[in-house]
Amino acid sequence: MPNTPAPSPEQVAQATDTLAQVKDYLRAGPPLADVLPLLAPLLDEDTGVPVLLGDVLRGTAHLVAQQATRPLTDKTRRIIDSLLESSRDVTDWLILHYDVQRLNAQSVDTANASDNR
Repeated sequence: MPNTPAPSPEQVAQATDTLAQVKDYLRAGPPLADVLPLLAPLLDEDTGVPVLLGDVLRGTAHLVAQQATRPLTDKTRRIIDSLLESSRDVTDWLILHYDVQRLNAQSVDTANASDNR
């Protein structure tokens, strides 16, 4: 496995700040046509937030299991189980990728219908 440099806490904070900016933008009620290009990368089936966050949670569970003091306490086992369960739940959100695709298709269909009037 290649040696991947650790992101800094500032880089992670920048990512969450960007998500907060998208959240605030959505609350302002922009046109759906402006929102869909933002949602597409966020919910991408391979590299979107659900997949990445699921991988982060699984990786964290793996590290805790590897590096925790032995024998594992019940509390540590519960933490590992919680991380793994949460990773599965979050990864299931990748289905939203298909909803964004359907919304894009619907927007195109609506635009085409308007053009034909």
